Amino acid sequence: MSELMKNQLAMTKAQDEVCGIAKSNNTNMIEERDLHQLHYLKAVVKEILRLHPSSPLLVPRELIEDCNIEGYHIPAKARVFVNAWAIGRHPYSWIDPEDFRPERFVGSNIDYRGQDFALIPFEAGRRGCPGIFFAMAIVELALAHVLLCFNWAMPDGKYPEDLDTNETSGLAVHKETSVPPVATPQTTSQ
Repeated sequence: MSELMKNQLAMTKAQDEVCGIAKSNNTNMIEERDLHQLHYLKAVVKEILRLHPSSPLLVPRELIEDCNIEGYHIPAKARVFVNAWAIGRHPYSWIDPEDFRPERFVGSNIDYRGQDFALIPFEAGRRGCPGIFFAMAIVELALAHVLLCFNWAMPDGKYPEDLDTNETSGLAVHKETSVPPVATPQTTSQ
């Protein structure tokens, strides 16, 4: 939510898309069957996962044989950690990697399922997360409803540029400093 609070244009675009789909299906709500129509919302979620993977270091792997990678010898039995956080911010794969820009995923085939190694928040290959599709449906539905049901603003005396998106690590990553946004219920006429 912090990234959307800092980027009000992205928040507005995602909110407009969600509200438009909810109105068009005459239910004023978003259901799982609507998710395939929420292209910008999906781009927002991918961009958030790129910048803030919930687990910055993926599950370690043990090499079964010696290998050389770009001149570095890595012996068999070595444990290798993949740094998803660094991959998501690497300038080789991303233009302006530190910027929150969901548009980079609009019309793009880059996906989080492990086939595009520039975006691997759920691991990759046969050892990837078995709950990836369930998790993404839940995240997308939750974000869609948060955007559909509420307008979001900064607390009094705070400005979006004051938001700190630094993280602290543990079993999962979370924000170092929390500034809860103010939610105001939307009316159905919006």
